[in-house]
Amino acid sequence: MPRILMYTTGTCPYCINAERLLINKGVSHIDKIRVDLDPDQRIEMMEKTGRRTVPQIYIDALHVGGFDELRALDQRGELDALLAS
Repeated sequence: MPRILMYTTGTCPYCINAERLLINKGVSHIDKIRVDLDPDQRIEMMEKTGRRTVPQIYIDALHVGGFDELRALDQRGELDALLAS
């Protein structure tokens, strides 16, 4: 299974939904970076992704985006293939 990295905060409902979707797809581990606890990590996230909002999700080196993009991948039937690689 590929490495899943998610920039997140402790109270973000979109982060919770993204995690729930990934778990339902069989993901057993998500590396979480809490940007609310470490402002330097938020700056790093913004530099890497060009975005300010969480979640920001990576599947291996692929920047998926946020929850809406993750859900769209799933609805198009593309998420399973990414997670299987």
